[in-house]
Order: sequence, then C-alpha cells, then structure tokens
Amino acid sequence: MTMPDPFPAITESAASGETAELFADIRATVGVRVVNLVWRHLATMDGALPWAWAAVKPLYLAGLPDQAVRRFRESMVLPALPSLAGEEPASVDAVLASYDHSNTINLFALGALTAWLRGETANEGVPEGGARLPPPDVVLPKLASAEDVAPETWALVLRLNRFGDPHQLILASMYRHLAHAPAFLARLEPALAAVQADGTLERAIDANRKTARAESQVLARAIRSESSPRAREIETSVSAFLDHAIGKMVTICRAIRAAR
Repeated sequence: MTMPDPFPAITESAASGETAELFADIRATVGVRVVNLVWRHLATMDGALPWAWAAVKPLYLAGLPDQAVRRFRESMVLPALPSLAGEEPASVDAVLASYDHSNTINLFALGALTAWLRGETANEGVPEGGARLPPPDVVLPKLASAEDVAPETWALVLRLNRFGDPHQLILASMYRHLAHAPAFLARLEPALAAVQADGTLERAIDANRKTARAESQVLARAIRSESSPRAREIETSVSAFLDHAIGKMVTICRAIRAAR
C-alpha cells in the first residue's frame, strides 16, 4: 500500500553541491539531525531552497521562532490522550522530542515566510527575539519507507496519517521515523481514533493553527528579502506543509509527549 506523492523531495543522502551545503546549514541552524521534508521538497525546485532559506535564516538566528514557541506552548490546546507509557526503545522518545522541537520552530519561521509571500504581514506588533530553545541531542532511527517495514506496519503508518487530516496530502515523517516501533504505533492508533471521533483533535489543531498564524504574521515583519521569481510556487508548497503535515503534527506530537 502506498500513497501518491505530490511533494517530491531530495533525500539527504542524495544531496550534493549547494543543496548538501544548505541541508547542513539547516541542520546546524535549526538544531536537528534531519532536514524537514518541506526543505527537501523546496530543493527540487530550481532556486527555491537558497532563496527561502536566506529569507528565514535570520529569524532562526535571532531566536524569533523560539520566543514564539515559548508563548505558543503556554496556551496550546491539546486533546487528552490516555497514557502511552510503555516498554518501547528510547528512540521512540527521541523521535518525539526531535519533531516536537523542529516542527514547532518551523511552524513559526515558515508561517512568517508564508505570511510575507501572501502580503499578510501584520500591520503592527514587534517581533521579539531572544534565547534559543536548546535542541534535543538525540540520534534518530532510519526514516522508513514501505520497503523497509512489514506491510501491516506501513498500513498502520498510513492509517495514523489520516488523523487530523483526512486528505492525507503529505505523509508525516514522524510516523515513518516511528515505524521501527510498531507496537507503540499500534497503541497510538486507538488513542488518536478516540479524540478524532469526539472532535477534540480537530478543534485543538484548528485552534493552534489560528494562534500560530496570528503570531507568524507579526514575525513576518522581520523578513528582509527581495521577491523570488518562484514566489508563487514556494508559497503554495510551504503553505501546504503548514496546513497539513506541520500544522497537524505540532498538536499531535505535543499531545503524545504529554501522554508519555
């Protein structure tokens, strides 16, 4: 079982030249071991990754997304999941910690970029920088594909991806990284199914997206960039990740960690 891939991406192992250098810079700047799918997708479009990264890197360096994350987490709405504590390998919590950090930081940096590209920058408000959030010092398991795991495990990954986003436009990488722990994913499925069924998952995701969007429009005031000839394509791609994979997984991952 596979799902169509409307957002092709360059794998980190296949990157070379300028793309490899940019991937390394993204890892070092964001403080992650893996490059988020949105960046790897932008690398497939001529000139998109260098322009987009140059536009938002100063925000990361100034700690603007980090301060936004601190404020955001004080008011996040989370669905209540049952306890997910178990005997899984430590790499499960490593994956969760990594995505909780990178997705939430990217939510605001890329949200600012999208607001800037759309001309939706806030008319007032001062973007506040400051101390950066320490990234988790973890080693992640392999990013699994269908051929790396049992068919039933891959089917489980795809079912989990429906929660919070019935369109399944983008396959969330977090579930692929957790495919090495199918027992944990099997326990996670009914927990997410319950909050999907009672509507609390969707309401939490929508509320958090709304909060992040308003904050990102203020952060967009800090972007200093010339327009890109690929602005429309970049905006379309980045906004799709914000509306789907990143937008839902920020809430889902945080809720899972709260239940651990």
